[in-house]
Amino acid sequence: MKDQVPLRPPGRPGEQRPVVVHCAESFDGKPGCIAEARALADSFLERLAAQSRVVFGERTRGDLMLAVSELVTNADRYSQGPYLLELEGTAEQVSVTVYDSSSALPLFSCPDPARPGGHGMEIVIAVCDRLIAERVPVGKRIRAEFGLSS
Repeated sequence: MKDQVPLRPPGRPGEQRPVVVHCAESFDGKPGCIAEARALADSFLERLAAQSRVVFGERTRGDLMLAVSELVTNADRYSQGPYLLELEGTAEQVSVTVYDSSSALPLFSCPDPARPGGHGMEIVIAVCDRLIAERVPVGKRIRAEFGLSS
């Protein structure tokens, strides 16, 4: 299911409102879905750049793509069912949200370079401005937010 609709939030008459770009797709864990999620994110960022006239630096684009990879990989690895990737952005902010069927919230460990694996959430925390993990009726939602400088 692909949903790619530019939205304009409600505002006062005559008020200049920011363009909100949104897309979402569900994945079932089949081989190649992480690459598909990255491709969706890449096309989303292209649309956001075109519609909101925001310019993404390579570092910002790389951080966003890394967060998509890590969050989708975790959902693929730890949930028992399909998961949903949702991307939403304006010229000021981009959010990467993943919903999955597991209600177990991620464990946040102190960085330990000697620990094999388990660094995905550390990476996401390091690259985003805000991370929210919460239980929802279908399992959990993890949202990474990125502020964009203009």
